[in-house]
Amino acid sequence: MEFHCDGHIYPGQVELKVENLKRSILFYQEVIGFRILEQTETKALLTANGQTSLLTIEQPESVIQKQPHTTGLYHFALLLPNRTELGKILNHFIKLDLPLGASDHLVSEALYLNDPDGNGIEIYADRPAATWQWENNQVIMVTDPLDGDSLLKEVDGEDWQGLPADTIMGHIHLHVSDLAKDAEFYCKGLGFDIVSKYGGQALFISTGGYHHHIGLNTWAGVGAPKPSEHSVGLNWYSLIYPNGEAIQAAITRLQKIGAVVKKENGFFLTKDPSGHNIRLAGC
Repeated sequence: MEFHCDGHIYPGQVELKVENLKRSILFYQEVIGFRILEQTETKALLTANGQTSLLTIEQPESVIQKQPHTTGLYHFALLLPNRTELGKILNHFIKLDLPLGASDHLVSEALYLNDPDGNGIEIYADRPAATWQWENNQVIMVTDPLDGDSLLKEVDGEDWQGLPADTIMGHIHLHVSDLAKDAEFYCKGLGFDIVSKYGGQALFISTGGYHHHIGLNTWAGVGAPKPSEHSVGLNWYSLIYPNGEAIQAAITRLQKIGAVVKKENGFFLTKDPSGHNIRLAGC
């Protein structure tokens, strides 16, 4: 996807562990609007454009339900190309009578829901970057009520047809155990900048002046333990770097702060201080 190749670092793909693959495939196709790119008995790669996978869901042999008060995925966020598409999927969700959260963040308008395993999903559309407000290199974000009526007027009778082909993984939001340690890993190691702080409980980081590519919070508790490796939830997510040189620079920085990087199946893999597995990939 060309959007990921402009010299910055972006989230690319997310892999989730689920309890029941058939149930999850049905949800992600019928409710969210993905299509199947590839499928085996235990795994499905899901796509919006028919060519690249944004989300992989896997049913491991021994899997347990999501445990509370652990690190792990808060939500992954699908970025739609425009407000009209957000209105279409809102209308679709209303027809399904789904329980939804909804917020206006000034920089974006967002819908929130959970998949059948309790994995959080945000679906959002950005407001034009020229309208975002910045103070002292910090972007101003709020959590205001969403004007759903205004969004639905955007639809103008158009039917929802699933996720548009130019949907991308806009950001990843994670529960972490220690904001300071994870901030060092993501900023000094991976190369992100802090662009917003929410008290002492959350940080939002990005590259290229985006409002956030990654959110980090301690809402599951400071010092929250890692989930069981058998728990449903995040298996890994990928970060897309512009090229191999940028990946090597990140690896060098990570090693300087004591993070471990290994190569496996052609991917460079690392792990943040809260236990989230990350693949470093190039455009």
